[in-house]
Amino acid sequence: MTPTDDGYRLDDLDRRIIYALMDDARATAASIAADASVSGATVRNRIEKLEARGIITGYRAHVDFEIAGGKLRNLYLCNVPVPEREALAHEARAIPGVINVRSLMTGRRNLHILAVGENTKDLQRVSRSLSKLGIEIEDEDLLEDELFDPYAPFDPDDSPRAPALNDFIDLTGNAKILTVNVAADAPIAGRSLEDANRTGILDEDTLVISIERDDDELLPHGDTVVRPDDIVTLLSRHESDARAFEAFRPPSELEGQ
Repeated sequence: MTPTDDGYRLDDLDRRIIYALMDDARATAASIAADASVSGATVRNRIEKLEARGIITGYRAHVDFEIAGGKLRNLYLCNVPVPEREALAHEARAIPGVINVRSLMTGRRNLHILAVGENTKDLQRVSRSLSKLGIEIEDEDLLEDELFDPYAPFDPDDSPRAPALNDFIDLTGNAKILTVNVAADAPIAGRSLEDANRTGILDEDTLVISIERDDDELLPHGDTVVRPDDIVTLLSRHESDARAFEAFRPPSELEGQ
């Protein structure tokens, strides 16, 4: 899993959702869910969590301003004192015509400002407004084009991981925390945890910690029934990861792991 600054760990479903929305912000929860073999409600719940944690910060349209009225885009490469960089970045955003501000952590030209204007007079107005704020413009150029792509390591089609199985976190000893999507034909699907333990589907080295189902996170008990499309978090002490997944995935999917 991928840790964030607040300790939240992105799993395969999180990465898949982020990749899909970076590729097309109009992607629906239903379409993402179909590709991920989970329910639409599960995807909506995850998106809400990613937004609440500040991982997904917004959804923006990429506009071709040349087609939309022959407008010009100008990129200003600016230098500002580091202690004032954040404040000046926010002030620059308030200038009419400015559509993007990027702060760089080091070096000169540590503030990049993109503005749109009807003509060169509009862009000169933006330049004057920036100068009045105390922002030093070191260089500027008309922007011809911008290309955007989603983050490739989050692409599920290029991932070496097995479908629907997530990375693990090593804990003390050989213990690992894993997450897995329950397949419709998994041995545990439709069974209670008590029954799964009694019949040997789950052994003493595999412990179910939580179950995510649609918009709910369930604290599992013996009578909790595991359903297809549940996202199960478990603690495993098996040396073989495939052994821990046997209850939750069809055997054919785990061959060779």
